[in-house]
This record gives sequence, C-alpha cells and structure tokens, in this order.
Amino acid sequence: MKLKNKKWTEEEFLKVRKEVLKSWPTGQSNLLDFESAIARLKKVPKEKNVALVMAEAKAKKKTLVQPRAGVCRLDEHIKLMQYLENAGADLLPTTIDSYTRQNRYEEAQHGIEESNRLNRNMLNGFPAVNYGVENCIKVYESVGVPLQARHGTPDARLLAEIIHAAGWTSNEGGGISYNIPYAKNISLEDTIKYWQYCDRLVGFYEEHGITLNREPFGPLTGTLVPPSIANTISIIEALLAAEQGVKNISVGYGMGGNIIQDVAAIRALEHQTEKYLAKFGYHDVVVTTVFHQWMGGFPQDENEAMGLIAMSSTVAALSKATKMITKTPLESIGIPTKEANASGIKASKIVTSLLCDQEYQNSRELQEEIDQIEKEVNCLLDCIYKVGNGDIAIGTVNAFEQGLIDIPFAPSKYNKNKMLPARDNDGHIRILDFGNLGFSDEIKKFHNDKILERAKYEGREVSFQMTIDDVYAVSEGKLVGRPKK
Repeated sequence: MKLKNKKWTEEEFLKVRKEVLKSWPTGQSNLLDFESAIARLKKVPKEKNVALVMAEAKAKKKTLVQPRAGVCRLDEHIKLMQYLENAGADLLPTTIDSYTRQNRYEEAQHGIEESNRLNRNMLNGFPAVNYGVENCIKVYESVGVPLQARHGTPDARLLAEIIHAAGWTSNEGGGISYNIPYAKNISLEDTIKYWQYCDRLVGFYEEHGITLNREPFGPLTGTLVPPSIANTISIIEALLAAEQGVKNISVGYGMGGNIIQDVAAIRALEHQTEKYLAKFGYHDVVVTTVFHQWMGGFPQDENEAMGLIAMSSTVAALSKATKMITKTPLESIGIPTKEANASGIKASKIVTSLLCDQEYQNSRELQEEIDQIEKEVNCLLDCIYKVGNGDIAIGTVNAFEQGLIDIPFAPSKYNKNKMLPARDNDGHIRILDFGNLGFSDEIKKFHNDKILERAKYEGREVSFQMTIDDVYAVSEGKLVGRPKK
C-alpha cells in the first residue's frame, strides 16, 4: 500500500489485519473476533475509559496523575497496578518490555519462562503480546481506573489489537515519535503505515460506538527538544490519527525547565492542535494535553530528585495540562521500586491538588513565548506540507530526509541529526545550529540573538560546549550549564 494521508477503507484494513493476527499465536485468539471485542469494550464503565476520563478532566481543568510502570510476571504486574492505584494514580500505565517493542516475541517468551523459573522479573516491562487478550483482561479486571499501554514500539499493530480487545482504552505512540527516538534502521514510511493501522483500528471501534484514546509521545528524545519541534510532531501525529477516524487525542510535551516556556508550550500545543484539526475538517475530535515530568538526567540525591518532581508538578498544574506523567526519586538509579513510584505519585498529587484552583497569569513574556512557538510550528508545518505536495504523511518522510524537521540526539538514520539545541540566558531551549531546519531568516535571527546574548553574559564563544553543559546541568542542580570557573 502506497503511503498517503488517506483513511484506509475497511477492506484495506481487514486485509492487513489478517496478516497482523497471524504474526504470533496469541493473535489467533477468539477473543480478538471483533464481535467479541466490541461487546467487551461496550461494557467498559466511564470511569475506566481513558478517553472519557480525560475529556472530563479537561472540562474541569483538572490535572490527572499517571505513573510509568510494568513488570514481567502477570501476578506481580497486577499487584503493582493495584499498589499504584491505591497510591492515588488517576490512570494506570502498563509499560511494555523491550523485546515486545521490537516484535521479538520468542525472546519475550523466553524471558517469561526465565522469570517464572527464577522467581524474579527478567524483562523490563510487561510482555502483553505473549500474554494475549485473556491475561490482559485479568489486568483490566484487577483495577478500578483506566489502563493505557505505554511502550516505544515502531510496529505496535498486534500489541494494539490485544490491549484494546482486553479493555485497555488508550495506546501511546505514533509513526514518528515511536520510531525516530527509539529505532535506528526502521523507515518512517513503514512506521507511519504501521501506526495508520493502529489508528484505523481505533477508528473502526469508533464506528461501532466505542471511543478510545490515542496519545502521541511528546517528549521524543527527552533532551533539550525545542518546543516547536516537539509540538510540530505531536500535531502531525494528531492529524494522521484523525484521518483514520480517531476522535480522542492527547498531545504531549516533555518539561524543558523554564517555567514560562513550558506553560507557553502546553498552551500553544493545545491551541494549535485544535486549530489544525479544524483547518483540515476534523471538527469532532477532543484534544487533551499531557505534561511529562523532567525526562533528562535526574539528581542522584533522593531529596533533590523529589524537589525536581515537585517543580515539574507545579508547572503541569499551572499550565492546566490534562494529565501529567510522573517520575520517581530513584530515577537516576534504575528501574524504580513500587514504593518509590508511589512516592512520586503522592508528591505529584499533593502539588496538583494545592494548585488546582490557581491560574498562571498571562504576561507579556508568556504571550511572546506562545507567539514564538506558534510561529515556528506554522513555519515547519508549511514546509512539510509543501514538500509533501499537500499530503502530511508524504511531507513528513520528505522533510526528515531533507532535514527540514530534525530531532536532537535521535538514533534513527532517517533523522539528519544536524540541528543542535542550547539554552538561552534565561534557560529557554533555543537552537544553536539549525542544520537544514525549515525556519525563516526571522526565526533564525531570534534564536541566534538569544544564544549570543548568553555567550556574552558568560564570556565565551558560541559553541557545542554550551549544549554539552546544558545536557548535564539539571542533574548537577542547575538549569543553564554555565562554564565552571
């Protein structure tokens, strides 16, 4: 099937579906029969449907809290989900293991067997495909709040089939955000098609009266990603999803560190996503926002880490993000314990609760930052549509090939990796080297001036060393990586 941003016909979708379900034995389950799955999903109560819970939170201007978590053994994963629900999580994740993310199901099966034999978790997440619909239903039935699959899978087609049929009402990811930051050799053309399938699956359920949520992964590489780059990709993935019939989309953004810029980014993201959806005729899509707590290096000291979590929660609450993805005070050490995860949830919840009735006041600086982000997003999207001759899917592939859109520090060979970010003197994330980014001269001058202002303040030349210093700064207790004296 040739790549284009056009809704798959039911015939096209069902033809590909036959092959997807054949790719692993759990795909042959009778529980994946659409009649069975639709009947099951129609019984999901409102309070366990991510799409409906997110829409209600947006209406109430409430920031929900969701952790990241997942372990290999089924019984322990269920206990973990119950523990995090009791800690106050408004929505629950299931983080999928790395083998499943790469469709290496045989190795995932070996990991399950080893985990059971050794009585310890030998995978870094929950192998949902290997467990199949029946066991994923057990996870769903064990908790009282909505479930979402969170992973990093370039080809999540079978995974999406299984988790949705089991009653999990949201799937995170997209053809760009779960490829470029996660994989090296998988083409964008392939992954956009794979995720068109995932979105068409959600659209198919929508046609049968079931609303499910889709969530592009906003933080990308999570390290000094300029807001306009992140927002542009979220908007592209929202447009691609809406074309396939998705009606409930949560667009995300990873904390940058400067409060004004972070609040501006969330506000611009919601406004522009709704604007572009309406522009292209998608008038009935509910758009919500997701704020990811700090995704870069964490302080090793637990108390300092908790301070960073509290700051992240403050920004999320003041930006009125619909949902916040939490971190833990053991973030710099490795996979956190359930107790550490619960600590992160509780700390985040108290901050969002205290700030729920407070608004971040408009100011000249805030509005200028919103305007700047939106100007850059418009410029990038104009370039992408131009090189795609009006087709956003084709334009995305061509734009990455030419470096017109570029994600910093990404492993994919389909990403130019020519653009370099750095902070300005106030800690906003700016662009030090544009590569071939599709920006106007006016936008480039803005960034150049901001970086030069910092260089003069610090008494040094503009160089890549600024970027290096900024990457490590937060883990050392600073936002801007100033030169050591």
